[in-house]
Amino acid sequence: MTDTALSHAPGDISPNAALFALALGGFAIGTTEFASMALLPDFAAHYGVSEARAADAISAYALGVVVGAPVLAVAGARLRKRAMLIWLMLAFAVFNTLSALAPGYTSFTLTRFLSGLPHGAYFGVSALVAASVVPPHKRATAVAWVMMGLTIATTIGVPAASLMSQITGWRSAYLLVGLLSLATAFAVWRKAPPSPADSAASPLRELSALRNRQVWLTLATGAVGFGGFFAVYTYIASTVQTTLGGSETAVAVMLGVAGLGMTVFNLLAGALADRHLNASAFLCLGLGTLLLLLYPTLAASGLWPMALGLFAICVLGGISTVLQIRLMSVAGEAQQLAASLHHAAFNVANAVGPFLAAQVLLAGYGFPASGYVGAGLSAAGLAIYMLTLWDARRTPRT
Repeated sequence: MTDTALSHAPGDISPNAALFALALGGFAIGTTEFASMALLPDFAAHYGVSEARAADAISAYALGVVVGAPVLAVAGARLRKRAMLIWLMLAFAVFNTLSALAPGYTSFTLTRFLSGLPHGAYFGVSALVAASVVPPHKRATAVAWVMMGLTIATTIGVPAASLMSQITGWRSAYLLVGLLSLATAFAVWRKAPPSPADSAASPLRELSALRNRQVWLTLATGAVGFGGFFAVYTYIASTVQTTLGGSETAVAVMLGVAGLGMTVFNLLAGALADRHLNASAFLCLGLGTLLLLLYPTLAASGLWPMALGLFAICVLGGISTVLQIRLMSVAGEAQQLAASLHHAAFNVANAVGPFLAAQVLLAGYGFPASGYVGAGLSAAGLAIYMLTLWDARRTPRT
C-alpha cells in the first residue's frame, strides 16, 4: 500500500481517539517488557532458579519479538489492519495470562517467548494505521504518540505492576497486562479506522522489503545506534546502588526520570521529523553520542547529576519514531514487514548494548563506564545513517 493510500482516513474517525487506542497497546506491551526486569528476583525465587537463569525468560521474550515481527507481518499481509491489530492484542492477552498461570519455570519461559511474538507486528501495523488517520505532514507526530504508550509504561505501568506484585504477588502483574491487552483490542475495534484489506497484498510482496538495501541500512541504524541507550539503561539500578550507594527508592526515581525523558524527547523528535526527517535523526544520534560521553562523569558525581545526565541522553530515544517514518518512506509496497522489522531491530539493540557494556564491566571498569560503550554505539549508528543517505543519493529510485 502506498503512502498516499495510507494518508486518507474515513471522515467519521477521530484521529485522537484512534491514536489513544493504539497507544494503549503500546502501554500494555511496554509494561510487560520492562516490568519483567523488575520482577525477575520474584519469579526466580518462586521457581527456585538463580537470577542468572531466570533472566533467560526475559531473553525469550526478546527472541519472540525478533521471530514474531517478520513472521506475523508476512502472514497477515492480506488481513485488514484493524482486524490484525485486534487479533495481535487478543493473542498478547492470552499469552501474558498464561505467563501468570505457568506452573513451572520451563512453561513460564515458553509463555514469555509466545508473549513476545505479537510485539513487533503490533507496533509496525499500528504505526501504519496512525499515519493513515492524519495528514501526511503529521505522520511522525502521530507515530510518536503511539510510541508514547511504550514510554509512559516505563514511568507509570512498570511502577504500578511492581507495586501490585508486592501486594498480591508477581503473577498479578502479568494478569494486569492481560486486562490491558483486552482493553486495547476493544478500543481498537471501536476507534481505529476500518480500512479495507489490500487485495494486492501478499507474503511475497511483503518479502520484497528484504531485497531493499535502504530498508536494511535503516534497520541497522536502529539496531546499532539505539543499543547505546540500552547499554546505559540496563545498568541504572547497579549504578545507583553500587556506585552511588542509593536506595531502591532512588532506583525507582531514576527509572522514572528515564521514562519521562523518553516520553518528552520522543514527542519532540516526532514534531521535528515532520519538518525535517534527517535533521531529527542527526540530532538524536549526534547529541546522544556527546551526552553519553558525559554520562560517566555525571553518573559518578551523585544522584542529581546522574538524573540530569540520564534525562538528557534520552534524546537518543527519539530515533525510534524517526526511523519508523523513514522505513515507511523507503519500503515501497512492503510497508507492513518493514515497519514490523523496525521493532525487531530495536530488540537486537536491547541485546547488543548490554552485552558490550558487560564486557567493559568484566574488564574491571565501573558501571558509569557503560556510557562510553553507549557513545560508541550511538556514533556507529550515526555513521550507518550517513551511509544510508549516501546510498540513497547514488541509487536511482522509481
